Amino acid sequence: MKNDYSYKIILFTGSRKEELKMMLLGKTGDGKSSIGNTILNKKAFIAKTLANSVTSSCMSRSGITHGRSVTVIDTPGFFDTDRPDDELKSEIIKCITECAPGVHAFLIILTVGRYTEQEKEVVKKITETIGEAAFRYSVVLFTHGDQLSQGQTIENFVRESEALQELVDKCRGRCHVVDNKYWNQQKDDYRNNSVQTRKLLDTIEKMLRENGGNYYTNALLQKTEEDIQVEEMRIREVGTGIMSRAEIREMAQRRVMWVWV
Repeated sequence: MKNDYSYKIILFTGSRKEELKMMLLGKTGDGKSSIGNTILNKKAFIAKTLANSVTSSCMSRSGITHGRSVTVIDTPGFFDTDRPDDELKSEIIKCITECAPGVHAFLIILTVGRYTEQEKEVVKKITETIGEAAFRYSVVLFTHGDQLSQGQTIENFVRESEALQELVDKCRGRCHVVDNKYWNQQKDDYRNNSVQTRKLLDTIEKMLRENGGNYYTNALLQKTEEDIQVEEMRIREVGTGIMSRAEIREMAQRRVMWVWV
């Protein structure tokens, strides 16, 4: 790599922007890409049920959800326990450039079912990467909501597992559930993706207020954003023709990512 970098958190506060930026964290097979589609209410990410992760590269997609401008950052299987750390360094850097200068919410993706040792190890790797302080900006989001018993809420399900309850407590009780397959057309006050995504956004809004309206950032993210802004100025100086602001931003991100990798 051309530059050294650290994942360790040095927490700063960043002023909130109008757009809500969320990063999906979890292991392969837990439906992160489908959750991105559910949140944005459109087919923004490729999602298939395959043994291998469909998302092999960090991707961000934006849209309007319940009247809010939202960007979802989908990550490849960073935290799969069988993947060597060195294999994913370039993709982690790409995700950093995608989410600079910060993230409003980390969504830790788990499935409704038994909380396995593998999933516990995944959560451990997430903690080691984003740091304990980032739990202030985190929500546990469960998939496969159809596996809940009749009349069971996600809070009831979490209370059945001491380890899951401990994780949700770290996130200050924030947890929600969706079902990417069965709840899209459900006319129900709970088992309904539209209802759940609205509740999720409400939870994130409340979390932001509790955090003083700030987003999560760290030294690396702030340095990355500074580099991106410098590249944006350079692009504008040489003339951008009909390039939009978003296109300039994307080009600057690619240049910064190339320098870091």
